[in-house]
Amino acid sequence: MFFRIFTILLILSSITIAQTDYDLFLKAEKEKYVKILEASEINYPGDSKIDVTYYGLELNLTYEPAYLIGAVRIDIRIDTTSANSFFIDLKNTLTVDSLLLNGSPAVFTHIDDKINIVLDRTYILNETLSVIIFYRGLPDPTGQGSFYFEPYYEHSLIWSKSEPYGTSDWFPCKDTPADKADSSDVWVTVDTVLIPVSNGTLETIINNEDGTHTYHWKNHHPIAQYLISLAISDYYQYDTYFHYSISDSMPITHYIFPEMLNNIKPVLDETDDMLEVFSNKFGIYPFVDERYGHAATWGGGMEHQTCASMGVWGAEPIAHQWFGDKITCKDWHHIWLNEGFATYSEILYREMKYGKSVYDSLIAYRMRRALNATGSIWVQNASDIYEILNPFRSYSKGACVLHMLRGIVGDETFFNILYTYANDPVLSYGVATTEDFQEIAEEVYGQSLDYFFQEWIYGENYPEYTVNWGTTLVDDNTYKIDMNITQEMNSDPQFFTMPVQIKVYTNSGDTTITVFNNSQSQDFQFEVTGKPDSIVFDPGNWILKKVEDIINDVNDPSVTDRFSLSQNYPNPFNPITNIGFRIANLPDSKAGFGFVSLKVYDVLGREVATLVNEEKPAGEYEVEFDASGIVNLASGIYFYKLQAGSFSDTKKFILIK
Repeated sequence: MFFRIFTILLILSSITIAQTDYDLFLKAEKEKYVKILEASEINYPGDSKIDVTYYGLELNLTYEPAYLIGAVRIDIRIDTTSANSFFIDLKNTLTVDSLLLNGSPAVFTHIDDKINIVLDRTYILNETLSVIIFYRGLPDPTGQGSFYFEPYYEHSLIWSKSEPYGTSDWFPCKDTPADKADSSDVWVTVDTVLIPVSNGTLETIINNEDGTHTYHWKNHHPIAQYLISLAISDYYQYDTYFHYSISDSMPITHYIFPEMLNNIKPVLDETDDMLEVFSNKFGIYPFVDERYGHAATWGGGMEHQTCASMGVWGAEPIAHQWFGDKITCKDWHHIWLNEGFATYSEILYREMKYGKSVYDSLIAYRMRRALNATGSIWVQNASDIYEILNPFRSYSKGACVLHMLRGIVGDETFFNILYTYANDPVLSYGVATTEDFQEIAEEVYGQSLDYFFQEWIYGENYPEYTVNWGTTLVDDNTYKIDMNITQEMNSDPQFFTMPVQIKVYTNSGDTTITVFNNSQSQDFQFEVTGKPDSIVFDPGNWILKKVEDIINDVNDPSVTDRFSLSQNYPNPFNPITNIGFRIANLPDSKAGFGFVSLKVYDVLGREVATLVNEEKPAGEYEVEFDASGIVNLASGIYFYKLQAGSFSDTKKFILIK
């Protein structure tokens, strides 16, 4: 792990924390994370003495009865000083009939889901060998999938989904993503009414005399074991093309159920747009010399290399071809490098296609889900499938980390980071850890980002802010703002270090100030032109957070005698937006409290939601409106109205679904 001391020049002289104290604090946090990493290592499946260089699968499958007969060739390089034996992972639900080592029968046992193979002599580092394993049986699906024989309405369907530990349920392998094979072949023999689909390019189709045919699929690039796939049914093939240059194109092969075509054709026809957007951002599609494709299988989506298995259609499996397939997480601790990147890339595609307001709405949705995440994004228990594939943490919070990184470094640097990472000569078609991505991000950015990765990848939860602020007149039209930002005590880290934007609205316009918040309670001072009316904390929604309260100094008469209702953000929104408002001292209030109402109405004046309906003291507030909780609320124009004493104001906002 690459640890660097974080230093930064603070422009604001009012930052009160001593830098030496902060350095000591950060050093202690780093040492703690090292201990977590060391204590959480698990013994991954797969023999560390060997390096797999090739998989060749020859499979004969029948649907009725459901059965698999296979012969798998595995080419191996010895990856230790010397070895007299090694093992290959295969579940004991399958029977191994025989095994050849370099073409000759070999001694083996099949116990505890491992094929233990005795070598014919002592092999030393970098020597190579080949085994062919003959086996049969009915795969027993485990975890969140692996291998299924099942009907899809009137269609016979056989399909695989091996992530993370399901590959050895259906073929012998070294069951860890850290060891990619250099290439692979899959020969599949099935009844002629079925079409078998796998990775890479279709090399041959052989019609056999027994009513079966054999498809040969060849993958020419490095591939992780769990990305080798099968999808078999009576498919209809619909082809489109990715025109990646003026004179060159690549086939996009969609294997779907015939009755699907009319409904999903618009999405299929959009695939080339998705490939183009991602190629522009991340570099040319990694397998452009082969193909991209889809195979209709189950209710979700799985990013099998060059041919995603699909039940729900979208851009995520396509983005995975860069993040997950071209570069694969080295182990399941770092699964966010696959899932968080693909989830965020889906949002990026929608931004490129439909604009920033859609991006803002999708990020707000992911942030809402990420608030439900428990534990660190770095998976502490990588033996638990549901911990690895946690939707709140690995997917939504992982995507939010990239959004926050974009907010820190800016758009140009951010996209340069993603491009550099996706095309790094060491990582391309290989494996990566969080530290690999962090190192590239820091090289491109030119500054340390250690604080960011430590707290967001290895830490837990999110910051919860309370903001107090007041103003003082400096001269004719210059005002000093005194602000305190306080975070609730968190478990790990105790508080979050982040640059924070503050947008100040004045009678002369608005201005945005960035402060670097690196203390649990921290004071800031800055000056603005014009009399401040209100502030928005993190106006771009760049931080995964909760804002507990934004409070004006009620002793400042310039604050307590004014009301205001701010424009919501984001706007348009889907499904969440934030509304800020200011409450003055009401003349007839008791102990400074007054009754406040904030409600949402449709264009016909019908009440849609009540956001505030209670007594409140003078001060600055922000509330969240979540349209997803309201049944049958359609896209369109709505209004929100603030009523406090004799003050009343109404503003318009737009919901887009």
